[in-house]
Amino acid sequence: MQATTEQSGKKRKLAKIKNTNKFGYWFILPFFIVFAGFNLYPTLYTLYLAFVDISGFNFEGNFIGFQNFSYLVTNNLFLQASYNTMLLWVINFIPQIGLALLLAYWFTNYQLKLRAQGFFKSVFYFPNIITAASVAVIFFTLFDYPRGPVNMILMQTGVLEAPFDFFRSAFATRSIVAFIQFWMWYGQTSIVLTAGILSIDKSLYEAAVIDGATAWQTFRRITLPLLKPITLYVLITSLVGGLQMFDIPRLLTDGGPNNSVETLMTYIFRQAIEGGRNVSIAAAASVYLLILTIILSAIIFFLIRDKSEREA
Repeated sequence: MQATTEQSGKKRKLAKIKNTNKFGYWFILPFFIVFAGFNLYPTLYTLYLAFVDISGFNFEGNFIGFQNFSYLVTNNLFLQASYNTMLLWVINFIPQIGLALLLAYWFTNYQLKLRAQGFFKSVFYFPNIITAASVAVIFFTLFDYPRGPVNMILMQTGVLEAPFDFFRSAFATRSIVAFIQFWMWYGQTSIVLTAGILSIDKSLYEAAVIDGATAWQTFRRITLPLLKPITLYVLITSLVGGLQMFDIPRLLTDGGPNNSVETLMTYIFRQAIEGGRNVSIAAAASVYLLILTIILSAIIFFLIRDKSEREA
């Protein structure tokens, strides 16, 4: 009798759990609807467009296999855009991660005891919340030819004898775009790294002090190794953002001069929106960008992860 009662009680509990689970599915259903409509379907449709020959305002096309991809790998502008994208990301990320690590070290070093840390963190993060359009206008005005503030200062100090047109020089334009990207994002990177350092167990640093370790030894032996997961996150997110660089090159010089800051995203925009509306070419370039992002992210993940994880 008692066994029968226990079994009936278990059945009621299982039935209650099943009913609860049904309500759980209803709660997560909106996410899947939004994901399917705004992520999954556009991705699948882009894959379809990459293998057909749709252009202009046509909505139907013939299957042409990998012809769109073959066109891309032989197109000089696309290859130039790929090179520019990687170059601009590398030359802005290397100083960005270096300065962010230095700032994070200063903010978390108990021996330095920096005052007004909240103020400095806010100042460093401030460029990240300014809209790209505003930033582009500011820097275009600063480096304007012939009477921009930078030209005036350089001539008054004797560095330049005559005004220099920065936006007609490929090197200068690339340097300005890379600096803008660095300036806009180093603050966020430093905040993320600071949070990562603060999450490290303080007892490790106390033990290092007792053992007589120097500040550099503590940073190299304790902070950097334990900061690997955060560093990996910063690298991946920076890579994804760098490969999708669009607003500053587009708004500042529209990819010029001589396509020196034409990026993959500006190339995709031109193909899809401007000119002949080569939608299929734009879709193929988007698929290429997705594959490139996945490959580079996998390489970074493999290089940064712990040695024990590699051997496993």
